[in-house]
Amino acid sequence: MFKPKLFTTLKGYTRAQFVSDATAGVIVGIVALPLAIAFAIASGVSPEKGLFTAIVAGFVISALGGSRVQIGGPTGAFIVIVYGIVQQYGVEGLTIATFIAGVMLMMMGFARLGSIIKFIPHPLIVGFTSGIALIIFSSQVKDFFGLQMGAVPADFIDKWVAYAGHLTSVNPYAIVIGVATVILTLFFGKITHRVPGSLVAILLCTVAVTVFKLPVETIASKFGSIPSMLPMPHIPLLDLATIRHLIKPAFTIALLGGIESLLSAVVADGMIGGNHKSNVELVAQGLANMASSIFGGIPATGAIARTATNVKNGGRTPIAGIIHALTLLVIMLFVGKYAALIPMACLAGILVVVAYNMSEYETFLGLLRGPKSDIAILVITFGLTVLVDLTVAIEIGLVLSSFLFMRNMMKLSNVAIMRKEMNDEEIGENYDRRNSEMRSLPKGVEVFEIEGPFFFGAAYKFKDAIKVIETPPKALIVRMEHVPFIDASGVHAIKEVYKECSMRKIKLILADIQPAVRANMEKMDLIEKIGPENVFDSMTEAIKSINENPLA
Repeated sequence: MFKPKLFTTLKGYTRAQFVSDATAGVIVGIVALPLAIAFAIASGVSPEKGLFTAIVAGFVISALGGSRVQIGGPTGAFIVIVYGIVQQYGVEGLTIATFIAGVMLMMMGFARLGSIIKFIPHPLIVGFTSGIALIIFSSQVKDFFGLQMGAVPADFIDKWVAYAGHLTSVNPYAIVIGVATVILTLFFGKITHRVPGSLVAILLCTVAVTVFKLPVETIASKFGSIPSMLPMPHIPLLDLATIRHLIKPAFTIALLGGIESLLSAVVADGMIGGNHKSNVELVAQGLANMASSIFGGIPATGAIARTATNVKNGGRTPIAGIIHALTLLVIMLFVGKYAALIPMACLAGILVVVAYNMSEYETFLGLLRGPKSDIAILVITFGLTVLVDLTVAIEIGLVLSSFLFMRNMMKLSNVAIMRKEMNDEEIGENYDRRNSEMRSLPKGVEVFEIEGPFFFGAAYKFKDAIKVIETPPKALIVRMEHVPFIDASGVHAIKEVYKECSMRKIKLILADIQPAVRANMEKMDLIEKIGPENVFDSMTEAIKSINENPLA
């Protein structure tokens, strides 16, 4: 059940496929290099931590994951979370939170929660993704424009106020490098897809800054040199007090990591016509984050853009992802020291493009033309992500989505009195059968029909409808032909009505009950309370019973 895709794809593996996987892996490794460094810096940690994450976590995700083509590593979605954790708990706190998040992801996988992505509303995903994109963009303004200022405030509004106060310190050389990077990253693909535009931008900008000694900030001037080897593994010390202190940020990492990885896997399935193993993927993501923290890395998850690059270049098995990680390792070992010469404005330009691609502005605008409930979820989630916190945005977004869904379900639920004389609309499609049933009703019998899910949101409708009976009938039939589901509140409402009917000496009968609904009623002792002799699978049987046993 938890067998990684690597083991299933090696059967019948050919030399030709290895060549395709190796080519794709090398290309993706080169693409991942600047992104790993940029994501680490934007997250408030040193650049090598992004490389450690891409190498270690990327290897584990490909080797043990549930997707054929998933590429793992640091992603833009984590920038906001990681930056906040580092500011509040420090780098050591981030390491521990990442390790705990890895344990949580493994538990989610073993608990078979891989289908969690199906329960996250699309407007919510677009809302927080677009919000993260805006935050990433705003975090790069200082380096993109070369502003001479101290630490950038964490708060979104404070950040822009600080930028406005330092506009006079703009560095024109940084702007040229940033704009050139954006143009090359976006449009170099029109010349060739074999070499990523971001890599071309880094090479050209780094050479220009080094040769002409341009006065711009580089990785070396800000962070120093980049290590040319992986650090020794170090398992963080965990105790109950530390876990309690970091459980919230760890849960945020696990939740976003799970969502991002499964989203990426679903996108990959659509590109290759495959079918990923969601629970296996979650377990692998958990192991990858634990391994990343042990080697001094940051949180990792499935990277949609790098996964798409892998597929487009011929990658079809996890071997491509493994080679991508090994490519990054070789680059770090032999040419990593030159990465310190990359201008910060160049990395800022790359992240501006990342933010643009993440923004999903067309989807965002499209949802604004949709139902009001979707607009509310989208706008509120977006606003909370930008102005408050991603965790709060997801929590409130999910709660709001649930309430709006229940509200819509309540609209589908209806309770109505069925009369002997009904028009075509009231009788519906089965005119002859229902008309015959109603005309055969004995005198002194009232019929109420419930339509739609009978859950706690609709239970009050039933109780209010029963109250409109002015003259107590001898029997009350509750027809449930169109009730696909009943919950504890619905059962409780029927029990309350039964209690009221018993006091008023009215016989309560349930009819046209679907098997699944009847099973729930039996589990909650409703059938036993009302009496099996008063519960019928069809309306015809209920009316026949009343005719055969005349009411007093």
